Amino acid sequence: MKTILTVIGARPQFIKASVVSHAIAQTPGLREIVVHTGQHYDANMSDVFFAELGMSVPEHRLGIGGGNHGAMTGRMLEEIEKVLLTLRPDTVLVYGDTNSTLAAALAAAKLHIPVAHVEAGLRSFNMLMPEEINRILTDRISRWLFAPTAAAVTHLKAEGVAAEQIFLVGDVMYDVALHHGARVSAQGGALERLGLAPKGYILTTVHRAENTDDPQRLNAVVDGLIAAAQSLPVVWPVHPRTLAALKQAGKLEGVSRQLRLIDPVGYLDMVQLERYAALIATDSGGVQKEAFFYQVPCVTLRDETEWVELVEGGWNRVVPPTDAGTIAAAITAALASKGAAITPYGEGDAADRIVERLGIDLGT
Repeated sequence: MKTILTVIGARPQFIKASVVSHAIAQTPGLREIVVHTGQHYDANMSDVFFAELGMSVPEHRLGIGGGNHGAMTGRMLEEIEKVLLTLRPDTVLVYGDTNSTLAAALAAAKLHIPVAHVEAGLRSFNMLMPEEINRILTDRISRWLFAPTAAAVTHLKAEGVAAEQIFLVGDVMYDVALHHGARVSAQGGALERLGLAPKGYILTTVHRAENTDDPQRLNAVVDGLIAAAQSLPVVWPVHPRTLAALKQAGKLEGVSRQLRLIDPVGYLDMVQLERYAALIATDSGGVQKEAFFYQVPCVTLRDETEWVELVEGGWNRVVPPTDAGTIAAAITAALASKGAAITPYGEGDAADRIVERLGIDLGT
């Protein structure tokens, strides 16, 4: 029996891991141990959240959240190393580009435990983003680089990664969308509670520090969304960081009168809100893709995106959030738009392909 130790810490990672963990559980000769660093933890990261995803709760919870990047990553590195020294897994599996990802990869590499990186090869080419640093360093020390797109493969090869370490498997988020998207309908759930009609609202999410911590950008986002709300109501599940920034700026009360601010929602409620939105405006990497999976037009409130294929295919518009008028105009133009019939993220079998490769190479 070979042991895969999966390290997750942020909500998008739990979602991605749900399909891979299921595939591991179905594979003879493999067992999985899950470590939750605690990077994201609130009511929506509780055992109920894992139950919604069909996952067992993590065996190890490190409880490390908050603090500056260096302090957080250092504490994670120390605690993950302790777990690895005790359990001695055959490989460590990590997802994406968070501090949890980098800490786990570093801890494993220093103990000569091979690392498997899901979502390898993604690049924004913006080294001011901590995520870009995390993903580049994790790729550099990983044994298996599971790339979601052909563009990701091209990036890795350009950086000198050996071809035998790169595996184009597709995007596990597409697996997730196929599986969990089929579990929601236009009836009940968040739509009923909020009194929303399918395709009768705009959904927005804003959480990245470059938007929330920059008053000019936050003002542009807020004013742009308020202008867009003249066409359709804007529903905004507010991230704790964004809520704090709105309060500090003295804008929360005014914004609440013009936009539908709601608390963060559970996973299936969020899937429903995404699937039946007329448009999604977001700065989240994962939500951009989910919009595409549900065939919903997207406006990305950032200076760049890792998912260039969605921009090229007409499903996504990247709008640097520096001017409210530009944001509102982009949202208006994107409403009711359709992109090209593209399939850049595989066939929905990425999890099976990842686990099959690990099983072969680990000798199960």
